[in-house]
Formats: sequence, C-alpha cells, structure tokens
Amino acid sequence: MTEDLIDGLCLAVREAGAKIMEIYESDFEVHTKGDESPVTAADEAAEAIILRHLADLTPDIPVVAEESVAAGNIPDISGGTYWLVDPLDGTKEFVSRNGEFTVNIGLIEDQRPVMGIVYAPVLDRLFFGRSNEGAFCENTPGKRETIQVRKPDDDGLIVVASRSHRDAATDDYLAGFTVKQLTSAGSSLKFCLVAAGEADFYPRLGRTMEWDTAAAHGVLAAAGGNLSTLDGEEFLYGKPNFENGFFVARGKA
Repeated sequence: MTEDLIDGLCLAVREAGAKIMEIYESDFEVHTKGDESPVTAADEAAEAIILRHLADLTPDIPVVAEESVAAGNIPDISGGTYWLVDPLDGTKEFVSRNGEFTVNIGLIEDQRPVMGIVYAPVLDRLFFGRSNEGAFCENTPGKRETIQVRKPDDDGLIVVASRSHRDAATDDYLAGFTVKQLTSAGSSLKFCLVAAGEADFYPRLGRTMEWDTAAAHGVLAAAGGNLSTLDGEEFLYGKPNFENGFFVARGKA
C-alpha cells in the first residue's frame, strides 16, 4: 500500500466527517431501518463520499458498505479482498449528540483486516493501522504519532464498555476480571482507545456487524492488540450476512 493510498483514505474520512458535522449541527431527522437501527442523512451522505473516494483509489476492490447493503447492494467478495465501510458508527451517539461516533474504512484480505482507518469527527482524532507496519493517531491533521497497546497495570484492568449497549451480561462477564477502572464510550472508538494504550480491554456481548469492527480491528492489530471470540478463537470476516459473534478486544496480555 502506498503513501498516496493512506493520504487518500485520510482525505476520504475527513471529508465524510466534515459532511457529518454539517448535518450534526442541523435539525436532522432520524429514520429506522428494517433491523430497527437508526439512520440519518449523515450516514447516507458520508457513505456516498467514501464510495466515491474508494472508486478512485482502488477501483478493482469491491466495497461492502452498511447503507448499500441495507439497500440490497451486496458485491461479490469471493476474491477474498474487499473494503468494509461503516460511514457513521455510533448513530445513537450521533443522535444524542455526545460526540462519540466514527467514520470507518477497513480492508479485508483472506478473512483478516490488514488495514483500518477510523476518524472521530467531533474529537478530530484519526487512527490508522496496517498489518506488520504499525499504527498511528493524528490528533492534529497531518501530525502523526505512533501508537501501541500497553501492558495492564498489576492492580487491574482499565476496561472500556459500550455506552449504548452495555448490559447485565457484560457486567457478569467482567466480574471474572480484576477491573480497576470502567469507562463507557461509543462506537469503534473503544477499539482505538485500547490500540492507543488508553485502555486495556473491551468486551462486547451483543450484536454487531462486520463493518462495525473491521476498521478498528485493523488499527488494534497493527498496534499490537488482539481481537478474539469469547472462547479465544481468531476473529475472522466474511461470515454469513456479515454478522459478528461476541468478542473481546485486548491490549497486551
């Protein structure tokens, strides 16, 4: 992957983020999709921007994008290499205006994420990772800082859990660990906090889709972290209907 591609992807998510912020600051409407999840004009506008950029950057790589799939547009991914796009992860956070939503582009090869880019428009934080090449964060546009997972402190884990989807099952699961700090956050930002060494552990015992996790999984893996099923098996992509099982994201063991 060339630096031109990285720069193009950064431009894509920032442009999508700018459009999202334009709608975020307006009196937008919220609609409900067939799976009962919310959708806004921001989801659709951001996806259109990302699809346009990807068509220019990598015209031969198919794109599986959340809103396109909802509309019945599912490309052939039998070649094993494809993009997974969630133009606005954390729509509930967007609707509640707490700022914890992200723009996500992940590249899958042979069922594994080999690259991911995540942008949080309100926070203006951009995370990027490529397998075997490391991960970085931009807290200021154009100023890249290397990030990596951290080793947990001896006195317990810093755990980040879902703000909108935390439930009793998650609390019961966490009872088996020594937790010294538990914070809540929205969207794929949770993975990125683990990747940046700002948290140690993120469990998810609830329904997610592959486009929800691919980009941030790519960042986490590039930063030295791990995503697995609750049973410790490798977390792979290309599952039926793009549906994920339960998982846990970890920094260093």
